[in-house]
Amino acid sequence: MKKFLKGFFKAILVILIILIVLMGALLIWLSAVEYKPEDQEAVNVEVLSHNTKQLAVGDSVNIVAWNIGYGALGDNADFFMDGGKMVYSADEARVKANMDAIASEVSAQNADIIMFQEIDLDSSRSYHIDQTTYFDGMGYNNMAFANNFKVAYFPFPIPPYGKIDSGIATYSKYATNSATRVQLPCPFSWPVRTINLKRCLLITRIPVEGGKELVIVNLHLEAYDEGEGKAAQAKMLMDILNEEVAKGNYVIAGGDFNQSFSNVQNPYKVYPEQWQPAAMDVSPYENDWQFVMTNEVPTCRSLYAPLAGSAPDSLQFYMIDGFILSKNITINSYEIEDLGFANSDHNPQILNITLN
Repeated sequence: MKKFLKGFFKAILVILIILIVLMGALLIWLSAVEYKPEDQEAVNVEVLSHNTKQLAVGDSVNIVAWNIGYGALGDNADFFMDGGKMVYSADEARVKANMDAIASEVSAQNADIIMFQEIDLDSSRSYHIDQTTYFDGMGYNNMAFANNFKVAYFPFPIPPYGKIDSGIATYSKYATNSATRVQLPCPFSWPVRTINLKRCLLITRIPVEGGKELVIVNLHLEAYDEGEGKAAQAKMLMDILNEEVAKGNYVIAGGDFNQSFSNVQNPYKVYPEQWQPAAMDVSPYENDWQFVMTNEVPTCRSLYAPLAGSAPDSLQFYMIDGFILSKNITINSYEIEDLGFANSDHNPQILNITLN
């Protein structure tokens, strides 16, 4: 018996040593291949067609902003990071069906500018489909893409999340002078940082007749930190926006804030066990900026459980998508297109503005 126990414990020790060595090797490899963007990086503006529009003062501009949930967060999905069970939340056929429906909606909107969040280039979770190709041939002159989630291999949970190559993209029917990726503060330290998002701003510049620029700031801010990261990112965003207005430019920042503006009241039932957004305090900036967010239609739904099959009042609904606009822009209309979260966990934002 003693001999058996000695052999048993020796085997356990060997297994533990192997696991520790493998875990150490994994951490070394993840650190070596970690995505480490510069504070600012020029982004390639890909020309899609020779069709282009010239922007002038007095022009009306249609804009769509939409977190498309990498084509895999339709009404069938929940997500392990939000209290659900799914890692891969759609099979390849469902991802393609979601993307077809999203592309159809975008085409119907006929927007001058589109701002996407959570659009994949080459990710395991979306079967390595380059989702930017779904919007080719829609008449856009150019597209700029910036990574905010780039991990060679995400080793957790079971099954592992795998390779992630994802980000934010801005399409424009207007010629674009330049595009820049600006790194936002990252609230996570090593080793969590190695497999986490590196959130950023994608800033594109559209010339306006007379010498000014329309500055489009596409964003997807922090969701999962304790609050310091959200606050730091929001402050950096507002500092950049103020710099652009000081130059006399027209400025529009929009996308998924993962926060509710403090000037919008939450009309939805709160479920504390489900993910809850922070409030972005807009009061210090309201005299100089227009903060646009509505609670009439939810912009996002909880991924605590699939929407399909759930009781109507069992999931949390949010308003976390919005826009910030400079005061030299008139807002003609703003709405959330209620698509019932059939193909994404977010509804698209529809904005029409005029340059004063």
